[in-house]
Amino acid sequence: MNDNFKGVLINKDDNGHRAEVTSIPVNQLPAGDVTVRVDCSTLNYKDALAITGKGNIVRDFPMVPGIDFAGTVEESSSPNYAHGDKVVLNGWGVGERRWGGLAELVAVDSSWLLPLEPTFSPQQAMSIGTAGYTAMLCIMTLDRNGVAPEDGEVLVTGAAGGVGSIATAVLSKLGYQVAAVTGRPEEERYLHSLGAHRVLPRSDFEGPGKPLAKEQWAGAVDVAGGQILANVCASTKYRGTVTSCGLAAGMDLPTTVAPFILRGVTLAGIDSVMCPRVERQEAWRRLGHDLDPAILEPVTKRIALDDCVSAAERLLAGQVRGRVIVPMSAGH
Repeated sequence: MNDNFKGVLINKDDNGHRAEVTSIPVNQLPAGDVTVRVDCSTLNYKDALAITGKGNIVRDFPMVPGIDFAGTVEESSSPNYAHGDKVVLNGWGVGERRWGGLAELVAVDSSWLLPLEPTFSPQQAMSIGTAGYTAMLCIMTLDRNGVAPEDGEVLVTGAAGGVGSIATAVLSKLGYQVAAVTGRPEEERYLHSLGAHRVLPRSDFEGPGKPLAKEQWAGAVDVAGGQILANVCASTKYRGTVTSCGLAAGMDLPTTVAPFILRGVTLAGIDSVMCPRVERQEAWRRLGHDLDPAILEPVTKRIALDDCVSAAERLLAGQVRGRVIVPMSAGH
C-alpha cells in the first residue's frame, strides 16, 4: 500500500474552517478492521454542509467527509470480508464522526459494510447512494403501512434531488401515481421522464396552511420538513402515511395534531444513518429488484475529487440535479 492517499480534508482551528483536497499519510487512517480502496463516492447535501462549514455536521477534526462509498477491500482482519471483496457503506457516522468516503482509502468497522449487490457496479451503487437507499427506506415504510397504488397519488417533495429522483422512479415502476414537487420548473420534463404523473410547484406548499386541507395524498416522501411538511400532513388522506427524511426547508414543524387524530395520518421518521443492518440489506435488495438501472445515468453527474470543494457550494444553492458521484480514477 502506498504511503499516502488523496482525499478531501476538513480542518477547523484558530484560522477558521477550511476544506481542501490533499495528500494524506496512510498512517493517519483511523483504526478499522477493514481497509477499503474507494472505487466511487458521492457528494451529498450533508457532505456539502460539512465541507462548507454551514452545518454542524463534523464532530471531530481533521475530518474526511463522504457519508457513503463503494469500493474494494484492500486489507481485512474480519472473517466476513477478504481482499478483493466489493462492498458498500451508507451512514454509520462516517464523514461526521469517522473519516468518510471522499478519499482513495478508508478504514471502517466491518459491521458497517454490506456486500455490493451484484446488480450494480460501484458507480451505479453510488448513483443510488445514501439518497436512494433512504428513498427505498421511505417506500418500504409506505408499503409496510399499507399504502397501495390503488389508494391514490403519492407525493414526493424535492423530487428533482437525490432522494426525490430515486423515490419518483421506484414508486412509478411499482405502479404508483407520483405527484412530484419541485421549486425548479425547468425540471418538469426530467421528472416526467422518471415516471412522475404530474409536477407541482413548491410554492403550492410553502405558505401557512389550514390544520386540515383537502385530502389528496395516499402517502408522501418528504425531504423538506418545515411548513412544506406541515401542509403535506394536512392534505394527506385518511389513514395515509407521510415519511419524513429531510430538512431542506427547515427543522421546525408548524402543524397541529388534527391530521393525526382526526384522519389517522401516520408521520413516520426515516433515519438512514443508524438503520439496523437487516433493513439496510432489504433496502439494497429491493433497489436491485425495483429500480431500473437505466434511470441512473440521467440522474447522475460525475465530478472529480479535486472539484468537490467548489461543487459543495453549488449543491447547497440548489443548482445540482439528482446525484453527484465521485469516481476515484479515470478508469472507473
